[in-house]
Amino acid sequence: MAGHDSDRAWDEYEWERFLQQQDQKTEKYMELLEKYIDDPQRDEIVAREMGWYHQAEESEEGWTADPDLQFEEEGSEDEILPSQLINDCAESFEQHVLYRAAFSLTIWIDRLFESKTALQNDPAAVKLATHAALASAKLAAALSDEEAEELGMTIAYLKRSLKAITVAMDASAQLLAEKSLTREQHAALQQRLFQVRDGVILLMGEFRGEWLRRYGSL
Repeated sequence: MAGHDSDRAWDEYEWERFLQQQDQKTEKYMELLEKYIDDPQRDEIVAREMGWYHQAEESEEGWTADPDLQFEEEGSEDEILPSQLINDCAESFEQHVLYRAAFSLTIWIDRLFESKTALQNDPAAVKLATHAALASAKLAAALSDEEAEELGMTIAYLKRSLKAITVAMDASAQLLAEKSLTREQHAALQQRLFQVRDGVILLMGEFRGEWLRRYGSL
């Protein structure tokens, strides 16, 4: 988890600004990696451009080329009940009912692509699959704070998950308009998308309520 200097807990908006900065760093890293992929000095060049090279010279441990160590951010068909969302937060994110629903959605989409290979090159279908997976990943990040120590961070990640699932829903509507999906397929997809979306909204409400209980205001 990213640390911060202040003893005061960050709210969801401060965490969102921090995560946006991390997104920019991730994008820069990927651009540099692609640019220098064939250079034998790739790791050193990327480290220097990212500002890690100077830090490594001052560190006794030295710089590691593993990007995962450089910065932190780089289901079920049954109805999800609010009580399940709260209780499951004590468990690892893999066991959380909402994460299982989001992961199940990505599997369902993969199987849909296998049955309709034309979707694999459809821009709307690619957007659907990408943002469904992104929603699942952001949800996992939100639920990884098992002790709920950083409520602001959790809410910020949930907002990102909600944004991703909303984009996926738009892509689903586009696929129906293109007649790339049958009405039956679209209805099944919408049911799963709404399940995840509504679960995220419920969970955001619970965490915001907990924030108010702890700190008094957002």
